[in-house]
Amino acid sequence: MQLMQLGLNGPKVAAVGVGCWAWGDRLYWDYGRTYNKQDLRAAFQASLAKGVTFFDTAEVYGLGASERLLGEFVAESGTEVVIASKFFPLPWRLSRHQLLGALRRSLKRLGVLQIHLYQVHWPFPPIKIETWMHTMADAVEAGLIRQVGVSNYSPRQTERAFETMQSRGLHLASNQVRYSLLDRRPERSGLLTLCKELGITLIAYSPIAQGLLTGKYTPTTPLPPRRGMSADKVRRAQPLVNELRRVGAAHGGKTPAQVAINWCIAKGALPIPGAKNAQQARENAGALGWDLRTDEVARLDEFAERSMEGRKY
Repeated sequence: MQLMQLGLNGPKVAAVGVGCWAWGDRLYWDYGRTYNKQDLRAAFQASLAKGVTFFDTAEVYGLGASERLLGEFVAESGTEVVIASKFFPLPWRLSRHQLLGALRRSLKRLGVLQIHLYQVHWPFPPIKIETWMHTMADAVEAGLIRQVGVSNYSPRQTERAFETMQSRGLHLASNQVRYSLLDRRPERSGLLTLCKELGITLIAYSPIAQGLLTGKYTPTTPLPPRRGMSADKVRRAQPLVNELRRVGAAHGGKTPAQVAINWCIAKGALPIPGAKNAQQARENAGALGWDLRTDEVARLDEFAERSMEGRKY
């Protein structure tokens, strides 16, 4: 089992976590029609059975339903897990009291006294990054959270958050961003390198590009009505998916999704693929326990570049 530490002084968790964006979400992910609460409970239990204990949620996921479901499953299991959640800086949230109020509501929905990793979901104005970071530090000192993270922050925004936490004698634990073979902006912007230099864990959401890297979609397959999904993107991704299959076959029959998730681990990120049922949870955990070779990572990088640029192979 590969382990990854959250920040410089956080717990070590399996190098794959579970993203709970789809838990309880009816608008984007079709909860209640294509999957239900029992499916999610089975996904949670299957993750624990594979040693995966890091679960990432947010107050806006399912308008609070994701936190409630996760809290219920944790209470049922009696197992210690590492919970991450997020505060959404809506433009009318203008004071520290609103962050602390949102945090207490998340604690109540989760049914816990403390959230291990609490993150600011986006660096939205009008409130400055420094103001939110000082409030997060206050929450640490009050015992409501253990570690502070951010999400969707640029390199410079990450530095500002890091420096503010340092001024309070704390360490910024993480930055959660979209990162996959089909979205490598954290590499190009220098964010991945910066996080490694500062001891900040880069948490990768959408590591299989919302299903594009699983191999289940083809140019002739009906696509789900999700933002970013298009027949053209599926077509351009096919050579990369075929290479994921080839690499997976060389590692004992790993699926394209497992190879894509392992690629994130090889880059030094902590991927948090979603899991809506037990089968998906077990498949995600199958990205653990083996390693891509350096030459395989380089070849996947090359295929990914061509896919994003629409070039032929």
